[in-house]
Amino acid sequence: MQPTFVLVHGAFANSFSFAPLQAELGLLGHRSVAVDLPGHGFGATYSRAYQAPQDPEGLATTPGSIKGVTLADNVAHLIGVLERAKENGPVILVSHSRGGITATAAANARPDLIDRIVYVSAWCPVDLDISDYYAEPEMATVDAASLAIAMAGNPAELGLLRINFRTADPAALAAFKAAFLADGTDEEFLTFLNTFQPDENLDVGTSADRAQAASWGRIPKTFVRLADDTSLPLALQDRLIREGDALTPDNPYDVHTLAGSHLKWLIDPAPAARVLGELAEPWCAGDERRV
Repeated sequence: MQPTFVLVHGAFANSFSFAPLQAELGLLGHRSVAVDLPGHGFGATYSRAYQAPQDPEGLATTPGSIKGVTLADNVAHLIGVLERAKENGPVILVSHSRGGITATAAANARPDLIDRIVYVSAWCPVDLDISDYYAEPEMATVDAASLAIAMAGNPAELGLLRINFRTADPAALAAFKAAFLADGTDEEFLTFLNTFQPDENLDVGTSADRAQAASWGRIPKTFVRLADDTSLPLALQDRLIREGDALTPDNPYDVHTLAGSHLKWLIDPAPAARVLGELAEPWCAGDERRV
């Protein structure tokens, strides 16, 4: 029976960014559904202050729909999607970037709903909480303050993180491009930037949300390394793989590597679609065993 790919976006993103990948998967004969986590997609807040000409004061104070959204809310929403997808057969859960936190927590809670979990340069915390990884040597090349150049408002007062992705500040745009799409054209970069939404929730989980061997560890897992990612460096990706393998030595990651930056695989999705398609082959060929 053909599996369903369930796609989970990263921070400030939404299901729209998966459209090229879904088109490529569809043309290869695969079924997929892209998830909008709570407060994302058409549930996001785009205030009039965010439109041109922008109102910086209004942008810094306007409430956002994602205020108060927690990781638990994201997990509950994703589990609801997984339950529906599972009714149609096997499920391959694919996450990118911050979406890996939600995917991992969902896998801890409901491993029975997931036949394979795939991380594409995504967070799967094992030994540390997310915030603690940023102090580790593998993240030394990441400018964690780069988003702050275009931050709007006080996160503590807004109850969310708000970034003005429609800024014209050359320094901010250069920092964004270097972090997300250094190998893309300026046109590709600006187009992708305009798919981002300004608000993100503040909850990245606790130690209780790290990968758990008894549940998450039962699921066959794949890590797709992005070789030129400067937002989640290759050294950190490899550390997450090592930690996951150490947690479940009898169920190590199946590892693949794609060239490109943090976002390039979504703009040029054919290589990633082929990798994902290969993961679906055992079911498509009639072998429904977990592999």
